[in-house]
Order: sequence, then C-alpha cells, then structure tokens
Amino acid sequence: MVKQLRSSENVLRRMPAIMLVLAMSFAAASPVAAQSLTDRFKNLFGGKSDEPAPPKPAPAPGQPADDDVDCPQVTVRAGASTYAVGVTGKPAVGNEIRFQASITKMARECARSSAGITARIGIQGRVIAGPAGAPATVEVPLRVAVVQGGVGEKVIASKAYRTTVEMTDGGSVPFSFIVEDVSYPVPSAAVADSYVFYVGFDPQALSPEPKGRKKK
Repeated sequence: MVKQLRSSENVLRRMPAIMLVLAMSFAAASPVAAQSLTDRFKNLFGGKSDEPAPPKPAPAPGQPADDDVDCPQVTVRAGASTYAVGVTGKPAVGNEIRFQASITKMARECARSSAGITARIGIQGRVIAGPAGAPATVEVPLRVAVVQGGVGEKVIASKAYRTTVEMTDGGSVPFSFIVEDVSYPVPSAAVADSYVFYVGFDPQALSPEPKGRKKK
C-alpha cells in the first residue's frame, strides 16, 4: 500500500513536466494549425504576427460594430485564374509562351461607415517564365468586382488594376497586390448573403485608355 501511494505521488509530481512535453510536441508538429486567422491576414497584408492589433474605432451612432459587418467571400472568377502571354503575334501555347501568371491566395477585410462598406482585398500569385523566355519586367492585369449573385447577376462595383513584377533568373517570381479602394453601398439584409468579391486576371486592363475627343 505504501509503495502504491509513493508511486502515485511520483506520477503526480511528473504530470506538469509530461504535459509540457506533450504541448511542445503538438506545437512543433502542427505550427500551421496553431496559426490564427488574424495572423494569416497580417501575413498576407504585410504585417507581423507578433505585432499587437490596433484598437478598433468605435462604431458610428446607429451603426453596428465592425465585427457585425457581413464581409462577402472572395473567390476567383471562372476562367480568370491564369494569365498567359505568348510571342508577339502568336497564341500563348506550348513553346510560344513567354510567361504565365496565376493566383494562389486571397484575403479580405471589411469596415462599415456612414458612407457604406469599404473593403481591402489582398491577392497573391506567381509569375513563371515560359519556354520562349520572359521579359525583365512583366505587367500583370487584375480586376476586382463586387457582385450580387443569383439568377440575374448584378455587378455592384468593378475596377481594373495593374502591377509590375520584376523577373529573376530563376524564372518563378511571387507577387502580391492589395486593393484599398473597394467601396459600395450597404446591401439590404435580403440580398447581403448573395454578395461576393470576384478577383481575376483581365487583359483589357492593359489596354490604353480611350483619348477624349479634340475640341474644334
């Protein structure tokens, strides 16, 4: 009986050490699982995960807190997930490809004010040189749209952007782009759930802007 009591006391004394070892093993085995959603947003938008989050401003009178803002999901528009450019005058196929860009990650943040909803949308991707050889710099055309989905899809806001990517000898370069000026009116509760942020490549964003007519 005395031996059993001593054995139980030894186990209890060792319990804190055993639990600490188990906790350290779990953290080492699954660091990604331990990363919070806030940390992933900070990493994507250029912040540091160990920096304290800035305090949120108080909501305007009659407005709900930021946590209650319905921030639409962000997804890639069908058919706009890749962007390939070929040799001048030839289609971007096979050995004629100069480079190809793709979107790999996305994230969004929303804030509500008296003027409506303002969103920050982050896009990460990669540009890979093709067999025909990529130029030293590559212009990547992007488009971000706020869309009310459903039977009759309705575009609430849409804007084209460009970002320049400096290529390297390795031929595979990541890029990131943050859209700061996405804003739209607060949707009614009946249609808010059907809103979505669409991102994708849009070659028309590289077209020169039409010139205004000359005055006589």
